[in-house]
Amino acid sequence: MIPCQNLDRLFDVIVIGAGPAGLAAALAAWEEGARDVLICERATEPGGILDQCIHNGFGLEIFREELTGPEYAGRYLDLLAGTGVELLTDTMVIGIDGHETTEPGAGTMSAAPDVHLVRITGARSGCRDLRARAVVLAMGCRERSRGGIALPGSRPSGILTAGAAQRYVNIEGWSVGRRVVILGSGDIGLIMARRLTLEGARVLACVELLPWSGGLIRNIVQCLNDFDIPLLLGHTVIAVHGRRRLEGVTVAAVDPDSRRPIPGTEQHFDCDTLLLSVGLIPENELTRAAGIPLDSRTRGAVVDENMETGTPGIFACGNVLHVHDLVDYVSAESARAGRAAARYALSREARPDSLAVLPAGELSYVVPQRLTRSGLGRSQTLYGRVRRPLPQAQLLLESDGVVLARWKRERLTPGEMIRLNVPAVILQQAGSGLVLRAEPLDLTTEEERP
Repeated sequence: MIPCQNLDRLFDVIVIGAGPAGLAAALAAWEEGARDVLICERATEPGGILDQCIHNGFGLEIFREELTGPEYAGRYLDLLAGTGVELLTDTMVIGIDGHETTEPGAGTMSAAPDVHLVRITGARSGCRDLRARAVVLAMGCRERSRGGIALPGSRPSGILTAGAAQRYVNIEGWSVGRRVVILGSGDIGLIMARRLTLEGARVLACVELLPWSGGLIRNIVQCLNDFDIPLLLGHTVIAVHGRRRLEGVTVAAVDPDSRRPIPGTEQHFDCDTLLLSVGLIPENELTRAAGIPLDSRTRGAVVDENMETGTPGIFACGNVLHVHDLVDYVSAESARAGRAAARYALSREARPDSLAVLPAGELSYVVPQRLTRSGLGRSQTLYGRVRRPLPQAQLLLESDGVVLARWKRERLTPGEMIRLNVPAVILQQAGSGLVLRAEPLDLTTEEERP
């Protein structure tokens, strides 16, 4: 990548975000033939969340070897170094096509109907509009904070999100505490339980409201079980103690139906740090302000198999679309978005007709939410998550009440995303729409085809 010098020209593709999604999308757009590709990044360096993820486990699918987060980002930066993709750091995108998330700061430029305006602000660029034939949204996600879960008690220091703690420890070199309780069992919280233990802190417990963990099984084993850190399922923090600095928390079991604390089950933990790992939210303020249709289930944009949103020429990928487990899945999905954005910028073909893809049964969502008629002639990958753990399950693809195919799964959990490859021969049987259903399977009574 090279620093951007000329911001006045018409870009083929502008990618918003230089995390794993943005890097993969920009590389794919260049390889597809786009020669004016710009990445806008609000941080001072590219890489996104990967820069603070110094643990291994990345790259097993994309690069066929185990890498740390910075190594994974470095691989993509090396690949981009051989291209003419341009990078603009220290730059915040505040609006698309005249729809801003803040008060207007500059006059809107006129543009052709097939050109998108991307408003940026930064110390070097000032506040101005950039022009692009296609835009890729790759802003990632943010953590749910204390306010989002209505955590009771006072507001002492020592309460922070797991991602913030990860940055403090891995990048800034700071210690966040000596005796730690983690609320929530998301993957970042599980990984930080191991990281803080290795740094000499004592992690007293990982407390999860639900009867199951929200993280990957491998992280539960490697980060909790291997270090004898207890996982309290069906529990939550009901009180925070301390004024200037956290002094302790009270934990109680919750009713499995109402999720309310059960009197008489309280436990007190003397701790100086409480980490919150209570969910991730796609960063879609730009998307929402631009009037792009959102899916209430994923909290990301509604897209087709090309990752194109409801606004022609605007694409979305990565955690801004739906929260992923593995960065390899992010890269594969984002490469698809980058290639499609390049094709759109170079040809500006009309959007083909599409049909809806809906979740059903125990499936909470499915992405993409639409498939174009032309896309039915190729195999497609569908992503989704179940609402609750299913020890034995089946996935059924239906159309107009007819089951087109079914797949047996030994185990499905909410913490592990489903990735289902559907062959073209099945998709070509689709009628007016598709429904992907997940349901429990009783192997003693149900005969199942593989």
